[in-house]
Amino acid sequence: MIFSKSDFSTVLIVGSNTGETKSLRVKTKHIKRFRHYAFSIGITILLLTGTIILLSLEIGRHKEEKLAYSREIARLKSKLPAPTDTTEAKNYIQNIEDKLKKINGYLKKRGIKGFSTNDIGGNNQGSESLSIEETFAFYDERLTDVLVGVAFTPIGYPGAYIINSKFGYRSHPVRRGSIEFHSGLDFKGRKGDAVKSTADGKVILAGWFQGYGKCVRIRHKNNLETLYGHLSKINVKEGQMVTSGQVIGKVGSTGQSTGNHLHYEVRKNGKPVNPRNYLNLN
Repeated sequence: MIFSKSDFSTVLIVGSNTGETKSLRVKTKHIKRFRHYAFSIGITILLLTGTIILLSLEIGRHKEEKLAYSREIARLKSKLPAPTDTTEAKNYIQNIEDKLKKINGYLKKRGIKGFSTNDIGGNNQGSESLSIEETFAFYDERLTDVLVGVAFTPIGYPGAYIINSKFGYRSHPVRRGSIEFHSGLDFKGRKGDAVKSTADGKVILAGWFQGYGKCVRIRHKNNLETLYGHLSKINVKEGQMVTSGQVIGKVGSTGQSTGNHLHYEVRKNGKPVNPRNYLNLN
């Protein structure tokens, strides 16, 4: 390719100290395009500068947010109670749960629906003055009393759940026209239906007893006693310890009876009381 003289331009470079000059031949088209090059470079520098400024601002904003979060976390931590050794409290909680399960087990064996154990904290009165360990120790002690009471108090049904005759005065079922005091509850049942103890205790009688026919009497704590009469079969012996829900005999019609049923009594200090008051937790 042949270039003409007009295709090139001479650029003189003058030294500031020596005054010497140097010439430099440059294509004329590059000189004409110089301002375009300078504009592109300037735009690129501006874009890079703007990007750097934006990144710096973003980094600064993140630092401020992180600092704000750190301050908020520190503020929340300052409001938390001082850490304590909760091992003892956990032990109390486990004891409470175990006792609640036992209580519900006793109730289930006696035909009573158990209760929910989700909320065991009461009304929280006075809780601010007690530590966690003291609070759970209190509930654990109270539940121990409840557990003993439920275990040895005749609560619930001895087997059949339909009451055929109530506690109190009634017409005598055998001697027509006379009135008698009915000292217990009669439950409907078929011969051979299971009869269960309504509490832990000791068998003090297992045999024929007056008009009750085949009968079982069990002594419990708190001067309480239960009696199960007109049985067709006795499954326990005198002196034997029995537990709640244990089968002690079978429904029958022995003694002064007009048909298969269970006569059930609760006695307090040797005197009959209304068993209906002991059929549920109320």
